[in-house]
Order: sequence, then C-alpha cells, then structure tokens
Amino acid sequence: MLKTIFSLFLLMISFASGAITDKNFTVSGKVIDSETKQPLEYATISFYSVEAQKVVDGTITDVNGNFSIKIKPGIYDISTEYISYKSYKLSNKKIIENLNLGVIALDLDLESLGEVEIIAERTTVEVKLDKKIYNVGQDLTVRGGNVSDVLDNVPSVSVDAEGNVALRGNDNVRILINGKPSGLVGLNSTDALRQLPADAIEKVEVITSPSARYESEGTAGILNIIIRRSKLLGLNGALTANVGHPDAAGISGNINYRTGNVNIFNTLSYRYNESIGNWYSYTTYKNNGNILDEKRNWVDTRKGVTNNIGVEWYINDSASLTTSFVYNDGSNDNNSTNRLLQYDSNNNLIGQSLRFDPKLNDNKNLQYSVNFTKEFETEGHKFSFDFQHEDNSDDNLSLIEVDGVNTDILTELNDEAKILLRADYVLPIGDNNQFEMGYRGDYSDRTTDYKVELLNENTGEFELDKNLSNVFNFRNYIHAAYAQFGSKINKFSYLLGLRMENTQLTLDQPTSGDFEKRNYTGLFPTVNLSYEFSERENLTLGYNRRLSRPWSFFLNPYPSRSSLTNIFQGNPGLDPTYAGKFDLGYLNRLGKFTLSSSAYYQHSINIIKFISEDTGETVIIDGQEVPVIKRGPANIATEDRYGFEFNLTYNPSRKWRVNTDFNIFNSIIEGDYQDVNFDSKNVSWTVRLSNKYTLPGSVDWQTNLNYNGPSQDAQNKRDGMFSTNMALSKDLFKEKASLAFNVNDLFNTRVMTGIVDTEDFTTERNLRFRGGRTYNLSFTYRFNQKKKPTMNRGDYGGGAIEM
Repeated sequence: MLKTIFSLFLLMISFASGAITDKNFTVSGKVIDSETKQPLEYATISFYSVEAQKVVDGTITDVNGNFSIKIKPGIYDISTEYISYKSYKLSNKKIIENLNLGVIALDLDLESLGEVEIIAERTTVEVKLDKKIYNVGQDLTVRGGNVSDVLDNVPSVSVDAEGNVALRGNDNVRILINGKPSGLVGLNSTDALRQLPADAIEKVEVITSPSARYESEGTAGILNIIIRRSKLLGLNGALTANVGHPDAAGISGNINYRTGNVNIFNTLSYRYNESIGNWYSYTTYKNNGNILDEKRNWVDTRKGVTNNIGVEWYINDSASLTTSFVYNDGSNDNNSTNRLLQYDSNNNLIGQSLRFDPKLNDNKNLQYSVNFTKEFETEGHKFSFDFQHEDNSDDNLSLIEVDGVNTDILTELNDEAKILLRADYVLPIGDNNQFEMGYRGDYSDRTTDYKVELLNENTGEFELDKNLSNVFNFRNYIHAAYAQFGSKINKFSYLLGLRMENTQLTLDQPTSGDFEKRNYTGLFPTVNLSYEFSERENLTLGYNRRLSRPWSFFLNPYPSRSSLTNIFQGNPGLDPTYAGKFDLGYLNRLGKFTLSSSAYYQHSINIIKFISEDTGETVIIDGQEVPVIKRGPANIATEDRYGFEFNLTYNPSRKWRVNTDFNIFNSIIEGDYQDVNFDSKNVSWTVRLSNKYTLPGSVDWQTNLNYNGPSQDAQNKRDGMFSTNMALSKDLFKEKASLAFNVNDLFNTRVMTGIVDTEDFTTERNLRFRGGRTYNLSFTYRFNQKKKPTMNRGDYGGGAIEM
C-alpha cells in the first residue's frame, strides 16, 4: 500500500511538471553487494543530463535491490551510490528505448568505513580541529524523549534537576540549532529544549575550543544541535509515536522529497506530558533561632506543536538556496501549592499559610531563514550568506490564592524580535592552506511587561501596584567580524584566528524613568593546533578568549513574587564575564578501544554568581513577621578552573558497546561583594557509563549510569546526584520499524539536595524537578529510509580527524 501511494505521488509530480509523455522510456536494474551478492535496499540511482548539465531525476532500490524509473530520451551520466560503498558510474549513456542495466555490483569502500561507523553504532565520536561531533541516532534511552534527554547523554554535557545545561560542569554554555541561534530555543531555552523531540536530532557538536568563525558568547563553549534532514532522492521519511507515565504522549514525523534540483523537507511534532515536582526548604535564622519550613508541590503540564518546513533549491552545480520556516506553539500550566510553617526557637508552631499559584504560560516562536551558498571551481572555495528573522513571545499569568482567598494577579508579557545577518568566505590557498573571513550582525529587541495587581480588602477589587509593576525594554545589538588562517604541514595542522565584537546595549525602564546605554568592544583571539602521530592517534592544543553577556532576566531589577519569603531579583549593574581557556586533547584508537582525553585550564574575571541575602524586609503571614530572602546575580570574583576529562569507548563485538566518560575539575573563586568574602575552593566530578548489548532475538538493551559529584562555593553546598536510565528496543518489518521501551531514573534517585549558609540564616534545600521515575513506550516506522548501514564484515573501528 505504501509503495502504491509513493508511486502515485511521483506520478502526480511528474504529470504536473509535464514530464509524462509517450517518449519516456523505462530504465531498470538491480544493485547488490559484490562480495556477499546480497541486495542493497535504498541505493540511490541518479540521472545527470549531459545536455542540461544537472541531475534531472533519480530513484532508490527496493528491498530486493531492484529499481525502475521512466526517463526522457537523451544522454545521461548514470550514477549508483550506497553509503560506505564505492560509486558506480555509466557515462554518456544514450536512452532512446527501454533499458535494463542488469545487475550492478558495488564494492565496499574501506576508506570511508571510519566515517560510516560514526553514523552506525560502534564509534560515536568524530574529532575535528576545533570540535567533537557525537552521533545520537542509536541512543535507545532517549526514544520518545526530548532534546534535554539527548544532551544529558552526550559526553562532557550534563543536565541538572532543573533542566539547566552545563558543559564540563560549567553552565555558561551557548546552545545553537544548525549553527545559528534559533526560535526553537526561544526566550526560555530550558522549556524549549523539552518541547523539541529527540527523534529530530541527528548529532550534537561539542565545541570546547571554538575557532574565530563562532560567536564568542559562552565561556564554557558551544553546543550545536544538528536537526535531521535527508538528502536521498525521492520520497522518504519516518513517523514516531510514544506514550508514557506519568501522563505523556507525542507524535512526530519527518518527510523529505527530492527530485532533480529541488529538495523539500518537513519535521512536525506534537508533545504532551505531565510531571510532578516538589521543592522543600528548611531555614533557620541565626539572630533569633526561628524556623521557616516551606514546601512547594506542583503538577507541570506541557504541550506544544513544532513545525520546521523548508526548501533547498540547487540552482546549478555550484550554488544553492535554502529557505525554511519554524513555528513553535507551546503552553505550560504549572499548578503549585506552597505550604509555609513558622516555628519559634523552641519548635512551637507560631504561624502557617497555604498559597496556591496556578501559573499559565503560552509561548510562540516564529522563525524565517534564508541561506545562499556558492561554491567555486577550486574545492573548498566557498561563499555563504544567512538571513534569519525571529518573533518570540512568552506570556505568563498567575492568580494567587492564600488561605482560600485570591490575593494577587501576576502578569508577565515577554516579546522579542531578532534579526541575524551572516556572511562567510572561505578561500583555499594551495593544497594545504585556507583563509576564511566573515561578518555577523545580531539585533535583538525585547520588552518585559510585568504587572502586579493586589487585592484591596476594603473594596474587594484588585488594584495595580505601581511599586511592584514594571516595563523593561532591553536592546542588544552585536556587530562582529573575524578572519582566520589554517594550514597543514605534513602531520602538523594549525588554525589561527581573531574575532572582533562590538556590543551596543540599552536598558530602558519607562515606569521608573531609568535609562542607560552601554557600548563595549572586545578582541577574541583563537589558536587551534594539531599533530597527527598516525591515522589513529593525534594531539590537539587550543586557546580561545570568550565572554558571557548577562541576559535581560538577570538585568531586570524588579523582584519576582512566586514566593513571599523567597524572591529573585535581577541586577542592572552586571558586567560581562570574560574568560581565557587552554585545552589539551589526546585521541588514540587501540584496536577495539577508542580513547579521548582532555586537560583544560580557564581563567575568568567578573564571574556571575547567585547571592542569597536577607533583605531586611518582612511580610506578615498568619499574624507573624517573616524575613524576606533575596536571591540574585552579581559579579563577585575571579575564577580559576582546572579540569581533566577522559572518555573511553570499547567495542568488543558488533553486539556490545561500552562507553564511559569521566570529568573532574577544581574551581578556585576569589572575591568580595558588599563586604562579604566569597573565596572558595571546590573539587567536583561527573561520571557517565553507557552499556549497549544485543540480546538473543535481536533485542537491543542499553543502560546509562550518571553521577554528578558534590560541589560547593562560599554560600552554597550541593550534594552528589545519581541516576540510572534503561531501555530495550526491537526492530520490526526488516528494520522498517522499531519498538522501544525506556525507563528514566530507574531507582528514583534524581533529586537535588544541598545547603545555603550565610551570616544571617542557614537553609536546607531539596528539589525534585522531573518527578522521579518515568516510563516511555515508542514506535517508529520508516519508509524509504535505512535505520543504519548493514555491515557483516567485522569491526572496522571508526572516527575521522579533519582540519
């Protein structure tokens, strides 16, 4: 039935373009493996018109390796390709009648197997001069999950209980989609990453030593998420549906159609899930011994639809134009209940209250982008231009109820418009040299309209509190230019670059009359060196200077009111954090082992940390005065961070793969803020172990173990956190479908605990953000797509080293 629909679709496309005439002839044949004689399904057959000088049509083989297609009469170069095999080409073939090409036997391309294995199951890392690339397509534990789940399984990356992403323990990381900031991330990257399905992700680039071509934002480095997009001729795609507990469901699909010089792609997904969380704090005030026992429980319901549609037009053999549109519409209903108990120093209950906060959130992201790429005659000589426009909104509404009475109405409306312009030019010089230069302009305007309406007990009406309400306009314009030069001399490669960025910042608060403009320019040099001992062993050294600009939420000085006693308040006086980092990496492939390690050092100034302090203010709760604790960001100190990372992959057979990642770092902070010393030393570590084994019956079993070690600074101490994920998967219908079942947080241990200790109070905290153990069942069906290359000739290892 599916093949019939596919044939009818192609027939309609051909008829609409006037391609069906009586003069068309049928070209058929069969493609097999030259050694095993087994048919190769999904091999691509392309017809290049000698007269028109372009690919005019093509098809793919079926499960038996057969193909058949109608072609206009003419002279063609016919190319047959299959991943990991050498191409077979018939030149100047004249088609003036029906033609059977017979059996086409393809030979295995041993030189390409290393890169093929990256896409397959055994080797998951590709090393380039300035980044590592991890394929995530075969990770069973994220089936039916989201992008946050994907990132939490990538070496060097961790996601904490609140969904915050960190790279090597540093949460100041820049997240990109397909190399650019994206509406898929939007105003709230944590929420957006939970909306995007894991099945949409092809790979993740971990860029710990970015070259000058990348923006300087993010002192930890860059995570670049690559969205799947097929290049196969014809119609192909996949559909995934999942259900889970607690209540969760979703459906996502991707479809691709390519014919001649046009490629149309679309990814559409809908997600719904509920999570149960709780937050607990136990605060003891040192001046009088009073105790505040606060517990918050919530049910978080998230749902949304994401659509990414685009068209690639191959104008000719050297130029292409790609345009795409992203639409993301999501909502997040968070119903939280906050129970507050007050005790005196003798543990006598002196007050209590119950606060109910139903928070309704709606967010929309619209993004339109255009890319033009022109390749010149010399290989690698290229010019590209990008334009991207975004409109984002993130609206929140809360009707707060205290002890059964509605007391507050909180409204927060966020609107943001962004424009990105980027041009890059690459010029090879000789065989082993390359020069590159480019410009980038980022233009962002954001408005936050925050309103607080309080109940007037005398009139029974809600009235706007002008002291708490605020409008905050934030403008951030960045102009950047860069140049870099790379060369390879025998086994030694280097890439030297310099980037200049000018930031024009505007902080405007119409409600208070405060207005400020800032303008600062920085130079950001980059150095990346590599020495290749052999094809399987190399050493890299990188240096780069980067910065972290405070975003608008950190700069907005008006406090939040999610809790009467614990508030968050931004700091408009924040300065950017600047960091310089050295990274020494070593890679070696020893038979069935692949070892990747890195030692790094980073020195940062003006680092931003969150400070907790007693405001000196109090609120009346059940007749008792309760102190208000404020938490917010501040530039407090300098930081020196030393670390070592070790990753080992072991592939004893095709059925078994083990991967382990270990990262240990020492953070030394020195500084004072408002006459309080914040010096601290902290050694922490993360350990990740992933084991994948194929059981009898071709059932894949994968288990991931994760441990984040304890950490502390001058005020905050966090305990270690351990979690386990497990998954089972079975391919069906000759690998056209897969059924997967996974359990996240198998032992229900993913909980964040810690202590905040200041001169005025001590708080014990406990946070469970994702609600503990979750179950998910997913089913994937693919048409005209191959899950992975079929290899039955032993274990070839893999990976690639490129400049």
